[in-house]
Amino acid sequence: MRKSLALQAELGERYGRAVFDATLDGEDGAPVGGEHEHALLIAELVNSADNRYDRVGARVHPVRHAAFDDEVHTLLSRCGQRLAYLMVPKPGDAADVAEACRRIDAIARDVGLARQVPVHVLVETHGALRDVWQIAAHPRVESISFGLMDFVSAHRGAIPAHGMSAEGQFRHPLVLRAKIEIAAAAHAAGKTPSHCVVTEFNHLDALRAAARKAARELAYTRMWSIHPNQILPIVEAFAPDEQDVEDAAAILLAAQAAGWGPVRHRTRGKDTLHDRASYRYYWHVLERAHRTGRPLPPEARSHFFPETDTP
Repeated sequence: MRKSLALQAELGERYGRAVFDATLDGEDGAPVGGEHEHALLIAELVNSADNRYDRVGARVHPVRHAAFDDEVHTLLSRCGQRLAYLMVPKPGDAADVAEACRRIDAIARDVGLARQVPVHVLVETHGALRDVWQIAAHPRVESISFGLMDFVSAHRGAIPAHGMSAEGQFRHPLVLRAKIEIAAAAHAAGKTPSHCVVTEFNHLDALRAAARKAARELAYTRMWSIHPNQILPIVEAFAPDEQDVEDAAAILLAAQAAGWGPVRHRTRGKDTLHDRASYRYYWHVLERAHRTGRPLPPEARSHFFPETDTP
């Protein structure tokens, strides 16, 4: 956990902002019987000087686990003002998500926490996938992640182990269906879809290919890593290409000058017409470039992200 915060700070210094979130694991990372002590450690790290950007969240146990309330109480009472989000794993259905959100908010009131800590949901069960559109529509849910390994395991061996590999997870129909359904539901509700892990942590070429597929073909906007070596390749894969950034900047600057009326733009040898529908698309491209540390043309940076300009 300390290494992840150190890397977040290191890359933050390089790019001027946190380019990835760190999720401190209170579920699989906690020793059995030591859940409370582990939650105390997570709270200590969230409150520490190592958390420079307040982009550190925590994964707690499932809502039906005996440790859930104590973990949430410990975290919200000790570091609730700085906690970026709470990750709720393994809901059985939408009712579990609603119950988790209700209890999180009740505990926040009990400890006097004024803010609502965002809730992230990890979809790993058949019931949660069945209810994913309802889960995504819940007003307290900010992001939905896909739990690949638990989802495959839930099929009792019917999906081969290859379905958890970097390549196989994009080929098995049931796994691919789950990914597409989660991404579609998240986008329909205006929430963030987060792609699953690649377990081959030293096979960076496979990781890059998986990350690009997740971003370019399945419309995921975030992705989990399980090893520090994976973080920069994921950030780079999810960042827009240089030409896309240049096009987005030129189109949006021209649109702004035209009072956001239609404009013509020539790119890659073709003349194209753009209006407010495409402006929304190109704004997301520019925003994603800004978040991932991609250099922006100076005029676009000063017009659209003036807070990043330095004297």
